[in-house]
Amino acid sequence: MAAVEADAGKLGARGETVAVHLPPLSEEDPLHQDKKRLLESRNLSCSFHIMIPCSAADTLKLLDQMIQAARIVHMDELELYFAGDDDIGPFSARNELEALNLLFKIMNKLLLTSNAASKEVFQMLQDEIVARLRSVGKKDNSQMVSQTQYHDAEDSLLKWGEHHGVKSKLRIAFYQGAGRGMVASESIGVGDTALEIPESLIISEELLCQSEVFLAIKDFNNITSETMLLLWSMRERHNLSSKFKTYFEALPENFNTGLSFGIDALAALEGTLLFDEIMQAKQHLRQQYEDLFPLLCTNFPEIFRKDVCTWDNFLWACELWYSNSMMVVLSSGKLSTCLVPVAGLLNHSVSPHILNYGRVDEATKSLKFPLSRPCDAGEQCFLSYGKHPGSHLVTFYGFLPRGDNPYDFIPLDLDTSADEEDGAAQSVSTSQTTHMVRGTWLSRSGGFPTYGLPQPLLSHLRAALGCDLDESTTEADIKENDRVVLETLLSIFNPMLEDLPETDESDRESASWDVKLALGYKDLQRRIISSIVTSCTSALENV
Repeated sequence: MAAVEADAGKLGARGETVAVHLPPLSEEDPLHQDKKRLLESRNLSCSFHIMIPCSAADTLKLLDQMIQAARIVHMDELELYFAGDDDIGPFSARNELEALNLLFKIMNKLLLTSNAASKEVFQMLQDEIVARLRSVGKKDNSQMVSQTQYHDAEDSLLKWGEHHGVKSKLRIAFYQGAGRGMVASESIGVGDTALEIPESLIISEELLCQSEVFLAIKDFNNITSETMLLLWSMRERHNLSSKFKTYFEALPENFNTGLSFGIDALAALEGTLLFDEIMQAKQHLRQQYEDLFPLLCTNFPEIFRKDVCTWDNFLWACELWYSNSMMVVLSSGKLSTCLVPVAGLLNHSVSPHILNYGRVDEATKSLKFPLSRPCDAGEQCFLSYGKHPGSHLVTFYGFLPRGDNPYDFIPLDLDTSADEEDGAAQSVSTSQTTHMVRGTWLSRSGGFPTYGLPQPLLSHLRAALGCDLDESTTEADIKENDRVVLETLLSIFNPMLEDLPETDESDRESASWDVKLALGYKDLQRRIISSIVTSCTSALENV
């Protein structure tokens, strides 16, 4: 992202203007043309001019335009796919946080260089930006019930971290149905650091290279650093003299991810994409384990003891790295998969407080976690684990997020040759090579011409079915074409809905943790598909 720009020729001089520049669209961005088209269609640009003085109404109106432009600048491929032609956002909590934080930084810079005449306008903009940031994800914390619970292992971990230089404005709390989390011990503002971890506490490939595990097996069968980190963790967990002993003791005995699903949970998922994802991941890990053991125990018996190198311990190490690891750019400049003690206690949210992190500060040699939206004292502080669908979160983390996840989509296996042949207009509707759906409740357009469905999908189906619209198409033909498209969609989704019968609630109450999680995912899939069927059925009644 380009540096934030904000300039003002004669700041504060009455009757003068202040130029505010968003970072220009990068031509290296593969979505550059789509974003450029959206900006132009909405008569927006990345440059704005504020008259000084400016009324409150005009100031806030200009802010709305800035936010709309900033949203487009930060759109990802999924948001572009699902955004309707007249949709001005918000497109997702992530997108809204990125857009508002960009403007927050610009206003901060302007406030530093302005005098009284212009500062009043910029402060009004800054206050409104913070208010909007505060409103993002406001429901997350209210849905989670805190429990009074104390665990020696977690308290010891925080003391251990502080002893080694961890700085934190957070404390540990426990939540019904979610386990551990971290809450703000004081009110933390946008841009402030909630947590700071010294690089010396980060478990990475650089730490691995200093271990006897690395020295012993670095040339073993082209073994990767990721696999060596798994083996190091499995072994270090049982090392009573380990520097990280306190950290490993605070980790759960079982991570309860989809990789540990039993037969009943897998049976509940049969016929879903998640079933295939979990089975493939399980088979991969089992094959990986068999490639390593008992061979390593035979070749290096003093390092890899048979009682430690069991399948259960190997799976535990795999789940640890899948559910707790972070991508971090270390002070060496190398991007590495790492474990970050204490930070792993932060729970995920689709509207997190901490969105952008992952680079060690070269000056302090620490990894900082700054806030992208305010967090009040006593409020749970959430981290983003990334832009993941529920299937990925169940498989590798063991939960479904609260609230609407914009990345919960269902891919469709369609012939996209019609899209590929139509190369004249390179827009979102024709440049996509795959199509998908998600819950129509996320759409702001429930009627004609999209009925809550993604425009690229409808354009593809109209082209494939010979139902393209042009200026000469009569209203009767438009209705007939829509009827054909909607009936085609129902022919796809009605059978899918029939394959996902509703769950008997009495079965859920007595079910094990993995079956409950599997049923929760299945309910989500049914809700998405049901929304598609309902939208199509309702639309057919009106065409």
